[in-house]
Amino acid sequence: MVEKEEAVISEEEAAQYDRQIRLWGLEAQRRLRTSKVLLVGLRGLGAEVAKNLILAGVKGLTMMDHQEVCEEDSRAQFLIPTGSLGRNRAEASLVRAQNLNPMVEVTVNKDNIEEKEEDFFKDFDAVCLTCCSRDLLVKVNQICHKKGIKFFMGDVFGYHGYMFADLGEHEFVEEKLKVAKASQDSEDGPEAKKPKTDPTESTMIKKEIEFCQLKDALEIDWNTEKAKAALKKTPADYFLLQVIMKFRTDKGRDPQPSSFQGDCEVLLQIRNDLLDSMGVNPDLLPEDFASYCFSEMAPVCAVVGGVLGQELVKGLSQRDSPHNNFFFFNGLKSSGIVDCLGAK
Repeated sequence: MVEKEEAVISEEEAAQYDRQIRLWGLEAQRRLRTSKVLLVGLRGLGAEVAKNLILAGVKGLTMMDHQEVCEEDSRAQFLIPTGSLGRNRAEASLVRAQNLNPMVEVTVNKDNIEEKEEDFFKDFDAVCLTCCSRDLLVKVNQICHKKGIKFFMGDVFGYHGYMFADLGEHEFVEEKLKVAKASQDSEDGPEAKKPKTDPTESTMIKKEIEFCQLKDALEIDWNTEKAKAALKKTPADYFLLQVIMKFRTDKGRDPQPSSFQGDCEVLLQIRNDLLDSMGVNPDLLPEDFASYCFSEMAPVCAVVGGVLGQELVKGLSQRDSPHNNFFFFNGLKSSGIVDCLGAK
């Protein structure tokens, strides 16, 4: 983890960030202004996360992507200008990203993250991965967990999206309204016994929460009594995530519209084999799921990117309770859910 310097908010910065300073306080903004973030994967979701972090006012953002711009990027990646086919994704996104907030140091890394050693990550306070394989996600999470670096990841598949966070042992503060003292003239009765808050006064409460690693969250033993009891409440999108990760591992890519029929058949077969091997009924994931998980949809990227950006800001600023540990979004139902999976 990076050694922090004492941040001094200039008058220009105070004017630029006035609204959010009023929202989460000067101390939280100071922490953001000393934070460096690595963002891997500059497709639609990555663009949303980059925008949100730059506007929030982190110290530095490194956008990392070794892939070239393709036709599909035009669907949701708004940082890439037209006429950029064949250019590196991160490099093509740089100018528009920098224009969002010149006070943030936005840089580009065109290397493949799979080739990076452990020491590469020590220069960052938070690492956020998108568009990565399961093995790479688990590997980088283990590195970050060991080094005390906040780890985030997310992806969007058609109408579905998710994010995951591992902040290790995370301390934060939460604002609570003070309880007003009961008046001597107050009447007796049930209402008089209820605690009343004073909207004009609040206090900051320090709290601590411990996150589990991604490997534990993905490798739940569903044969235990505790897991069986939780299965009914577990979002179907958790199992969809497992299926997509397996598809990405086997094929080296995501499901593509150009091979829709064939990829649908592969997804269904993976669902049957994978969920059966996990000891759960494949019907937990309806058969028509395969029709709705192709490409990145811009509205889904906006929702998941907004939540992911918000959680990065909360984690770095140590202000307010973070999502522990998954957030799943279902665009078909326009609903999102936070669930803690894999914690002991």
